[in-house]
Amino acid sequence: MKYQIVVAGFGGQGVVFLVKVLSICAAKRGYKFLGTENHGMSQRGGSVSSHIKIGDFYNPLIDFSQADLLIGLDKDEAVLNLPYLKRGGKVVVNADEFPKIDADVFAVNANRLAEEGLFDAKGLNVFMLGITLSYVKDFPFSVDEVKEAIEEINPKFAPQNFEILQKALEYGKN
Repeated sequence: MKYQIVVAGFGGQGVVFLVKVLSICAAKRGYKFLGTENHGMSQRGGSVSSHIKIGDFYNPLIDFSQADLLIGLDKDEAVLNLPYLKRGGKVVVNADEFPKIDADVFAVNANRLAEEGLFDAKGLNVFMLGITLSYVKDFPFSVDEVKEAIEEINPKFAPQNFEILQKALEYGKN
């Protein structure tokens, strides 16, 4: 198993939380895992991107044109991180639309859905992970594995996160 993911957003959107969730999933499966917690100005609301490598890797940074998946919690941050995506990779992005690229793109305006009350905006990261789970067929982890990791990180907020995850899975099916 070798799989490389870039998660892009800005400070406060929960990029680091997603790295933790995926690292727990990898550990429970017995996969080797390398991840960068963040690059950028996370403390100030600036750009944040994390590289996640699952499998037999020795350097946590993803080279250009190597990522299998780009999860964009923000459209502009996703565009900035496109050089990491390999040709034919997958993009799951919080946007109405996305530039035409040589990749499989699923865009959903999660900000608007949160404003409309579908889910609490604080759970944008979990919502986008749920969209990823429903859309990316070769994603290395199951819904149950993700839920277990979310529970392990913070049992107090797990029920709210499970609710958001479920709403994203249902939305992704439509």
